[in-house]
Order: sequence, then structure tokens, then C-alpha cells
Amino acid sequence: MQNNQPPIPNPPRAITTKDTLYIKDALSWELLTFKKFYFMANHIQNPQFKDALNKAGQMHQNHYQRLLAHLQVD
Repeated sequence: MQNNQPPIPNPPRAITTKDTLYIKDALSWELLTFKKFYFMANHIQNPQFKDALNKAGQMHQNHYQRLLAHLQVD
């Protein structure tokens, strides 16, 4: 089945309930992942591993912040 509709130039300003629930789930996943990397980085001695874990944790913290911005009202 082909979709002959043109793409939407800008996404709608409204976020559906289903979208909100998905974003909340994704926030939980990102926060948990960030916490796990932070915990591991603080319990490891190897500086290279510690740095890699901190960088991965920062990436997930950034994802969390970006997702959170989608839930904030203008």
C-alpha cells in the first residue's frame, strides 16, 4: 500500500496522551541508564573505563534533558 500524502512540513504542536506516555517511559529508561553508568563509574579504578562510563552517562543524561524538553509547555 502506497502513501501518496505529502509529508507534514512541521510536526503538530499538540502531543497526544500516547506520545506523552511513550516519552515518560523513555525518560525512565534514560534516567535508569544514566544512574547505572554513574554508579559503575564511581566504583571502578581504571581511569580509561571510568572516563568511558562517564561519557556514556553524560550522553544518556543529555537524552533525558532533550526528552524532558518535549513535555514542557511554552
